[in-house]
Amino acid sequence: MRLPAILALTMTLIIGLMPAMGWATGQKVTLYKDPQCSCCEIYAQYLRDNGFEVTVIPTNDLATLSEEHGIPADLQGCHLSLIGDYAVGGHVPVDIVKRLLASKPPVKAITLPGMPAGGPGMMAGPKTGPYTIYAINSDGKSVVYATE
Repeated sequence: MRLPAILALTMTLIIGLMPAMGWATGQKVTLYKDPQCSCCEIYAQYLRDNGFEVTVIPTNDLATLSEEHGIPADLQGCHLSLIGDYAVGGHVPVDIVKRLLASKPPVKAITLPGMPAGGPGMMAGPKTGPYTIYAINSDGKSVVYATE
């Protein structure tokens, strides 16, 4: 094979594998947040910087929306993102979100509860420990999905 043919084949394979690799180019996200929360705007920009197309919707019913998408009160994050067939609660690192989208596990949601210090989209500060991201199964049970 000549070099141009090899390059063309390589590019075809790379482009074809992009969705499977979890790249977010153009993936639409609807992020629901409390109208007074500024860290949610920072997280939305973090997603944009990583290839997502984000629409932010302020709401005073965040807890209800999170529960409607399967995230129980004790595991809710600071905001709720709807991405594809999944709900993502809180400041979940983008590599975990991309892994979710690429692997398509049979879960309703993943969530990083609360407002973890040093998390993506949080105000400046050091990460104080590992983040535990939970998956919510269709039966409403939670399991550890990832630790970062």
